[in-house]
Amino acid sequence: MTERRTLVSGDVLDGRYVLQDLVTDRLGATTWRAHDTLLKRNVGLEMLPSDDARAADFLEAARRSTVVSDPRFLRVLDLVTGELGHDVVVREWARAMPLDQVLAQSPMPSRRSAQVVADVAEALAHAHAKGMYHRRLTPHQVLLKESGAVRIVGLGVATALAPVGQGDTGEGLLDNERRDVQAVGKLLYACVTARWPGGHVDQLRSAPTRHGRLLRPRQVRAGVAPTIDTLCGRILAESSGSAETRLTAADVAMSLRRVAASSTDAAVDEPTEISSPDLIRVDPVVEPAGPPPGLEPPRRRPKAFEPAPPTTLERGRARARRATRGDRGLVLLGVVGALALAVFIAVLALGGLSGTLEEGPRGAGDAVSGEVTTLPIEQVLDFDPQGADGEENPDQVGNVVDGDPATGWRTSTYFNQARLGGLKDGVGLVVDLGSPREVTSMRIALAGEGTDLTVFASTAASDLPNSTEGLRRITSIEDAGADVTVTFPDDVIARQVVVWLQRLPQVGTNEYRGEIREISVRGVR
Repeated sequence: MTERRTLVSGDVLDGRYVLQDLVTDRLGATTWRAHDTLLKRNVGLEMLPSDDARAADFLEAARRSTVVSDPRFLRVLDLVTGELGHDVVVREWARAMPLDQVLAQSPMPSRRSAQVVADVAEALAHAHAKGMYHRRLTPHQVLLKESGAVRIVGLGVATALAPVGQGDTGEGLLDNERRDVQAVGKLLYACVTARWPGGHVDQLRSAPTRHGRLLRPRQVRAGVAPTIDTLCGRILAESSGSAETRLTAADVAMSLRRVAASSTDAAVDEPTEISSPDLIRVDPVVEPAGPPPGLEPPRRRPKAFEPAPPTTLERGRARARRATRGDRGLVLLGVVGALALAVFIAVLALGGLSGTLEEGPRGAGDAVSGEVTTLPIEQVLDFDPQGADGEENPDQVGNVVDGDPATGWRTSTYFNQARLGGLKDGVGLVVDLGSPREVTSMRIALAGEGTDLTVFASTAASDLPNSTEGLRRITSIEDAGADVTVTFPDDVIARQVVVWLQRLPQVGTNEYRGEIREISVRGVR
């Protein structure tokens, strides 16, 4: 067996899985996002030390879970044993947020709650039909994708990872289906109240009680649909009864589908457009009609980050735009037309003189248009005017001009919000051309999708910019792809060009990072 050591990003397992980001570290097991270099896709790796007493049950549970084909369970793709001292379960990867993180921000509307929990109940019903039970379903085991689709993890494996001595007893295994149905009821309660019945679980506080009895959802939060309240009470109160009268996961799913179909919850009736694409999976799961819950609720922006007041030039441009509205615009158009006609007549009158000048020698003042070519770049600097230390990975800036598209400059990893975690307006690079040049275009190779960026130009002869104030904005691009070409206006003479990243692609659960791989600038030498 290979000697076990602490794993880090960049380690390669089984000759094909390159570790990228550590997602979770719970109960002695770790979950990583990795890249499968053989099939060119992202995968999720669940790992447990090979010498752990739970390792055999961990692999066996993952192997047995493959009999369940419902696409709402993230499928097991591969099993690897004894790799760098770890046993590894390779699963599909989906960019999603655990339900407990969503509910930690706010509860969900009744109709959306019914849709999410109905998906979970239907998936568990399919698993029960195959003789498989989850037994440890909590909000952390349920994932919500940005499209609103539901994914479930931990089928069988969550039980195998229970601490030694705290696994299921033989008596508990006789009623696994009841345990899963009870968990579905608790999940429904948590979705509409953001509280967990029976105690603190994941990131949720314990549901309130009165005289030792659990309060109903409508007693905890106003606006919960009566049908949701009744169904929660029935599931959570059902601790005994015969198999013929007891609710099954399929029964709960059917009831919730009826609730979602009949609900008039205004918060979810209006469709919402999702700008970020659904990732990784293409499967027959029916996407919910409503929008996903708010993953990033609006927050008040600190005054220090408010945009600067308009400059004198910007106020003048605004006045000029106002002056061209309505009848004033027609008058201005007439004046411009008259001037154009006068210029045309003057050109015709001087035609003979220009013919004479063509035969004479060319003067020193005649303009000669230069050839457009790729401009040399003297240096590239990181640009972080709002950072605490004013630096953002300066050791990587040379990678954007090395001609290798596999290397690049990365931002730091920001959390919770794609817009740099709400900490900054942006971060980027300064491309120094050495001296003022007539710039015609710029090509930028990015990594990931969903980057918002702005390109600025500086005409300063030598001083490097220390903020975006005073720079000329060339263009802003939202949701940029991997290859961006920016065309500059004809009158741009610049020494420095600034690429300013304002929204970053998602690289992990609640993690965002931007990357610029190559930059080239074209213009007249």
